[in-house]
Amino acid sequence: MLNSKHSRRKFISSSALAFAGISLVPRHVLGKGFVVPSDKLNVGFIGTGRQSFGLGPSFLKLDEVNVVAASDIYRGKMEIFAKTVTDFYTKKARKSDWNGMKMYHNYREILYRNDIDAVVIVTPDHWHALPAIEAANAGKHIYCEKPLSHTVAEGRAMVRAARNNGVTFQTGSMQRSREGFRHACELVRNGYIGDISKVVVSVGDPAVPCDLPVEEQPVGLNWEKWVGAAPMRGFNTIMAPPVTNHDFPMWRSYSEYGGGILSDWGAHMFDIAQWALGMDDSGPVKFLPPKTAGSTRGLKMIYDNGIEMYHDDFGRGWAVQFHGSEGKLEVSRSFLETDPKGIAKEKIKSSDQRLYKSDNHYQDFVDCIKSGNRPVCDVEIGHRSASVCNLANIAYQRKVDLEWDPVSEVFVGDKKANALLTKKYRKGYEVPV
Repeated sequence: MLNSKHSRRKFISSSALAFAGISLVPRHVLGKGFVVPSDKLNVGFIGTGRQSFGLGPSFLKLDEVNVVAASDIYRGKMEIFAKTVTDFYTKKARKSDWNGMKMYHNYREILYRNDIDAVVIVTPDHWHALPAIEAANAGKHIYCEKPLSHTVAEGRAMVRAARNNGVTFQTGSMQRSREGFRHACELVRNGYIGDISKVVVSVGDPAVPCDLPVEEQPVGLNWEKWVGAAPMRGFNTIMAPPVTNHDFPMWRSYSEYGGGILSDWGAHMFDIAQWALGMDDSGPVKFLPPKTAGSTRGLKMIYDNGIEMYHDDFGRGWAVQFHGSEGKLEVSRSFLETDPKGIAKEKIKSSDQRLYKSDNHYQDFVDCIKSGNRPVCDVEIGHRSASVCNLANIAYQRKVDLEWDPVSEVFVGDKKANALLTKKYRKGYEVPV
């Protein structure tokens, strides 16, 4: 069946096949190139925009990886990415084990290839779930940028697809692979600042509806595909900047495509709070938003153990602040400080609880593909951290106190809030949630 042109056309043209449970068999199962320590993992990129400028080189530097394919609906961006990959392998004299780079307009072409082991999803947030679920159904291992999902329902569907297909799934919350954040979380987890009573997470604003003016669409961009499941609207440069613009596109500010900077950076910083508090499989049970119209800070969240977490600004940029009975700890990408000062330099004892140690987020993904272990930011972890962000956005939108059940993943007694756990999908772009 896999060699049938008819089956290939059906797979590429209709996501319904993936939804129905049709699974392509990856090459290591077919025996065409079982992944052993000396073998190469063939990787395809889905999305080649601004974020791929960093992710691409991160994967190219891994000796066990060959980047062999890319897909994008913006031709110019994909060509720049492909040239970067080609130049890298040519200069590194690695042509002997790299058979070139192929570009595709339709990402499903990558999923159909049996010689590709894994995909890296670098699309806008509203385009994470569909290719991730289809990739899992195709037997591909997945690295997906954060925040993992655009809605809670999408995140759970992504977890389910990964588990049902037995694939490795790493979420791009790479702060978990940085020593400073791991040390901070081990200090908190092991009581070096005492019993935790409060956590303050300083990140940006919640999402707002998109009201950007319509501009002329650039050549080489399939705007209808870019919009995807979101309501159809006209192009604006802010959401998809030209290929020569190295700024991050700000689709992330708008609710149709992202979760605001609250989700964009919250997927990093709420993730660290969850890790430090031992809540990777759970989350807060109460969301108490400010009731003033237009409020973008002040949301209070409460865990089942009584620990309070606030979305607020404590004046040090995007960071996390932990309050304990014996001290305070603040951590960001540029500092780890405690009060008393000496706590930050404490060495974690051999008898203490140690957290998963990863020094390279991308190597960890590759290692776990080979070992079968779950990576440092497995799909369930990514889902739970993204859920905190998604739920926070709902609380700011609803402006009423909400009770959350993290086991059944529903709000208790609030139908309007529960309706926001998913979204309406434009025809042809439905996600099976």
